[in-house]
Amino acid sequence: MSTPSVPQVMNGNLTPAATLAVKERGKALLSRPTLNKDTAFSREERRLLGLDGLLPASILTLEEQVAVELVKIRRKQDPLERYIGLAALQDRNETLFYRLLVENVEEFLPIVYTPTVGEACKRWSQIWRRARGAWITPEDASRIPELLRNASGGAEIRLIVVTDNERILGLGDLGVGGMGIPIGKLSLYTAAAGIQPTWALPVSLDVGTDNSELIADPNYLGRRTPRLRGAEYDAFVESFVHGVQAAFPGCVIQWEDFKQQNAIRILERYRNTIPSFNDDIQGTGAVALAGIIAAIVAGGGSGTGKIEDQRILFYGAGAATLGIARLLRFTLAAAGLQGAALDTAIIALDSKGVVHEGRAELGDGKSELALSAAAVSALGIADLLGANLAEVIQQVKPTILIGTSGQAGAFTEPAIRAMAAAAVAPLIWPLSNPTSCAEATPSDIFAWSDGRAVVATGSPFDPVMVGGTSRTISQANNVYIFPGVGLAAIAGRLKSVPDEAFAVAAKRLAALTAESAPAGGALYPPLADLRSISRAIAIAVIEAGAAAGWASAADGARAADLVDGAMWSPNYRTYVPA
Repeated sequence: MSTPSVPQVMNGNLTPAATLAVKERGKALLSRPTLNKDTAFSREERRLLGLDGLLPASILTLEEQVAVELVKIRRKQDPLERYIGLAALQDRNETLFYRLLVENVEEFLPIVYTPTVGEACKRWSQIWRRARGAWITPEDASRIPELLRNASGGAEIRLIVVTDNERILGLGDLGVGGMGIPIGKLSLYTAAAGIQPTWALPVSLDVGTDNSELIADPNYLGRRTPRLRGAEYDAFVESFVHGVQAAFPGCVIQWEDFKQQNAIRILERYRNTIPSFNDDIQGTGAVALAGIIAAIVAGGGSGTGKIEDQRILFYGAGAATLGIARLLRFTLAAAGLQGAALDTAIIALDSKGVVHEGRAELGDGKSELALSAAAVSALGIADLLGANLAEVIQQVKPTILIGTSGQAGAFTEPAIRAMAAAAVAPLIWPLSNPTSCAEATPSDIFAWSDGRAVVATGSPFDPVMVGGTSRTISQANNVYIFPGVGLAAIAGRLKSVPDEAFAVAAKRLAALTAESAPAGGALYPPLADLRSISRAIAIAVIEAGAAAGWASAADGARAADLVDGAMWSPNYRTYVPA
């Protein structure tokens, strides 16, 4: 029987850990990514564990190995080649991979996740090298617990990130290529929050694809059928949830990159019955709210420093908008905004114009975003319900414009100039991912707003010179939120993960931004601080949950100890034969 996992290192620190007894020997040990140390095995370990003759003579420290791997990766000029190189390292030696990622997260975050992961997902069947995670089809519905246990390798799984591959970033249906997203998210969970790799399992629900190019591609690795829909799809998802509960009781599920109608329905169906959340909805809402709070405190938007004095206009009315709008309404109401003022504070546009109650079709959560007839009248937009973005801006005079449409170039020059006329320092945020889908570039936004805009984006952008000053482009990256919330759910043994948890996470992140005083007008703390950020968020969520009743009251008093005890850090241990 093999060693099931590498026990965690307490406190999330980077100091050496204790001795570990292992059952593997020789090549079997080298083939276990969670145990392999490559050239870092000592002379004594090589002798005792049957490794003599299997490794080069030199013995390197973990720090020396990181330096070697950095040279290898940096030598690759193409981002996708860097992605492939890092994936190969993860498949060979997880401790080394995560140590490299933790120490260089700002450099490699755009590689292991957006924007490069989008290209990796598009070309998944061509670059696939080694199986990772669980691949489940509708034909497997009756034996999902068995498949999950097979994929776990005997480890205790506490966190699953699952996708059905239909709405990958802003790229749409990528079939089984969407598996790159759960793998990437779980890499960030470990790097940013210390979730032990053996606790985490990426899952692809391969329900087919409606992407005709994939079906016609002889290299495509997925199920070559049209997507499962309707009652059969819902029954399959139900089987998956029951399978997780049977195989790994208490396991946290993160729903990832489901198309809007499915994302919203699945979240509402399971949010109060299992510890689960949707990062595209709730995580996006929290990271946006945190940035908005930080920007307003710094004088952005109306310039009053008060969130209740803002008017927010969304371009796009999908799941991301719904998530942001929910947390904004919660926060605005808590700030004292009520009645007509609250009803007219948030406006959404989609391809058909203003989202309002008088429209014939308001499915996929849009009814929650729809303006009432009274709000339409109060805003004076009865004749502008089908108008373009610039015309609506001129009428409603928002202080904040957020793009979640996935439509590159949607923020036109007239729209940006209208925003500059409506607010002292308008927040103009093209949040769509990847970079190719951004509603505008930061340089254009600054040029068309006379340098007065406060900009955040969904994908990373280089700083922009504005009037001789370098302006930092803040990335509203969900990595600031989901690792800490997931860590709280695991460490605090949460039975559910309510919206309040994300509101708490947003406020804690905004406070950390103020504490870190980031340079260049940044709206978020440095990415290099992700582990301490995730720890702080996890503690805050557990404490708030204990006070509100959705976490154990006893756990609230020891939240810090619970979180520290759940954090793993990438260090080698001294091995002895079991």
